[in-house]
Amino acid sequence: MHPREPGGGLATRGVSSAAALERWAVRLVAIHSALVGVALLLAPEGLFAIFGWSTLEPLFFVRQGGVFHCVLAWAYLLEYRRSGGVALLVTAKTTAFVFLTSIWLLGEGAWVVPLSGVTDGLMGLAVAWLHRWAAASGPADPPR
Repeated sequence: MHPREPGGGLATRGVSSAAALERWAVRLVAIHSALVGVALLLAPEGLFAIFGWSTLEPLFFVRQGGVFHCVLAWAYLLEYRRSGGVALLVTAKTTAFVFLTSIWLLGEGAWVVPLSGVTDGLMGLAVAWLHRWAAASGPADPPR
């Protein structure tokens, strides 16, 4: 039984609420990562000035980070679809939190760095919590 109703809402018939929320959380985190990746890949310099960076040279490394974000977004969805797991997502978001917070505490980076670190940490924490809740709620349909 697919967890989504034709109108796009969450359905709970055959799927626990926790499992349905977990699926949506994984999807939303993947969408966020893909959007960040596309923004980095396109690397419009004016956009990055808004976030506190005056220059981004060379653009190769910024674009490489964009590809990396897109690959991770796809991998989050792939892991979840194949096994219902979220280990890669939680590991990546925890690593991002530690790295970005450390960089900020060392006085490097733009104003958006601590915001990004906290956001990544909260995303990882939310997905980990939903995953545990879904597991404790009993069996659900396989992820789709």
